[in-house]
Amino acid sequence: MPKGNPKAQTIASEKYQKKAGYISKSYKLKKAVVDEFAVACQRAGVSQAKQLTQMMEDFIRGVE
Repeated sequence: MPKGNPKAQTIASEKYQKKAGYISKSYKLKKAVVDEFAVACQRAGVSQAKQLTQMMEDFIRGVE
């Protein structure tokens, strides 16, 4: 549950994300890499989240 006095949409969004299995992760990366990745994703017409997910899934399959 969000802290403070969250709006109904915030509560609904968190409920959906939990049900769908989404979590938030935080990584420390070099700014230059992150900026270049954002530009590359924009040029490719894909979201950063989608591309990260695809790369993670490819990596997982590669080491199984």
